[in-house]
Amino acid sequence: MQAIVNVTENWGIGRYNKLLFPLRADLKRFKELTMGHAVVMGRKTLESLPGKKGLPGRRNLVLTRDESFNAPNVETVHTPLQAVFATGAEDFCIGGESVYRVLLPVIDRVYVTRVLATAEADAWFPNLDEDPQWRIERESEIMEENGVRFQYVDYVRVEKE
Repeated sequence: MQAIVNVTENWGIGRYNKLLFPLRADLKRFKELTMGHAVVMGRKTLESLPGKKGLPGRRNLVLTRDESFNAPNVETVHTPLQAVFATGAEDFCIGGESVYRVLLPVIDRVYVTRVLATAEADAWFPNLDEDPQWRIERESEIMEENGVRFQYVDYVRVEKE
């Protein structure tokens, strides 16, 4: 499984269930990378999406403990193991914080949009730069959109010897 995330310099990902720095280029990249794949998300992430329904062109899986949860264009799974068995290596975890944390042990690649700024956050992604299990595979040049500087950084899990 893969993950895709937009983080600040201190790995903040959101506040009040919204992205800290929504960027047009980042949303376009997100769509290009995830289109045609399954995406696993938590209930709050689903509720942050337009129309509070699954993303078009993708198989949407919502990981929730609520056995009665139901929403348009989504399948529900109730354990991380169900999410793993329902997806493949090319599918994506798209958040939020608790879903990233519980699935990170089975994720092999993380597509990070690193915003070169900080903002007050109430949700975080684990700092991959401080984790020896991860290395940077590729970094883009620094770009700017509406005064916000950012870059794409792709991380891959280090092979165990």
